[in-house]
Amino acid sequence: MPNEHALERRTLLITGASRGLGRALVDGALERGAARVYAASRTVFAHPDARVTRLELDVADQGSIDDVAAQAPDVDILINNAALGLFDDLTDPGVLEEHLSVNLLGPVRLTNALVASLAARGGAVVNVGSIAALANLPVMASYSVSKAALLSVSQAQRGLLAARGIRVHAVLAGPMDTDMTSALDIPKTAPSVVAAAIYDGLARGADEIFPDPVSVQFEQGWNNGQLKAFERANAALLEPAV
Repeated sequence: MPNEHALERRTLLITGASRGLGRALVDGALERGAARVYAASRTVFAHPDARVTRLELDVADQGSIDDVAAQAPDVDILINNAALGLFDDLTDPGVLEEHLSVNLLGPVRLTNALVASLAARGGAVVNVGSIAALANLPVMASYSVSKAALLSVSQAQRGLLAARGIRVHAVLAGPMDTDMTSALDIPKTAPSVVAAAIYDGLARGADEIFPDPVSVQFEQGWNNGQLKAFERANAALLEPAV
């Protein structure tokens, strides 16, 4: 059953919070009654709402992650939104490594740093991914690879962290009207619309969240498909034998 008050009096940590979807997620959380929002980013920015605490974070740096975890000991909901998206063709392995550092290892490390807080509060992790995880977008090959890996990580975390009372949600978003996609001549969805749909998906407990008109066409097939059933069967291997 959907929980329409899922964010009321909750504390969120949102990465990549200074612009685009991250800023929309901050504003959306405040509108839905969040008690506090830790807005983490590499870019300095100000927010007029006193409930927002700005934290400096480089998700590619373990020291920076540890500092943020120490400053945010009361997180109920972690939204791993910070991402890198460059156009490339896989000819430079360094570009792939950079994407994996930010888009994959960053969320893994930050989640691990906050897992005790999340477990104590029956919290949730939201990993913001892309439908490029399902079918590689060759003009952004490394980005797509990193998002496919993030989807796999989300499935692993969902099974592994369930025993600690932590829910894990994977966002599979289509193109958004942000700086990352400014060069692509394709239909795009406003970040505010995507942010609202992410919170709606969180409220109804959706494992995967398809938050826009492009991605939602895959939702029914995904939820009712053999791959989702296979994921659940694999997760069942973690359950202790009776």
